[in-house]
Amino acid sequence: MANTKSALKRAKIAERNRLRNKSYKSAVKTLMKKYFAAVDTYAANPTAEQKQEVLKHMSEAYSKIDKAVKRGVLHPNNGARKKSKLAQRLKANSQPAAAVQ
Repeated sequence: MANTKSALKRAKIAERNRLRNKSYKSAVKTLMKKYFAAVDTYAANPTAEQKQEVLKHMSEAYSKIDKAVKRGVLHPNNGARKKSKLAQRLKANSQPAAAVQ
């Protein structure tokens, strides 16, 4: 337990920030999972509608990652790594589909 007034205040601020950071990280993970599911669906049945759905999910995930980096929730390299992972998954699943068409 905090012994001084300033330490008590810092503890409250740290808890507030932890909860805010937790919500951002959770949202990023959720959007990434939705994106990966959309990419898998697109890989199984490549259509124009599926491609639009994938791009929509990618845009949402990129936006949330960028906001988390801007607010200091994620380190910039961590954000870049997550965005790279998203792009790699789409590239890996769209190249075989392009060769089939």
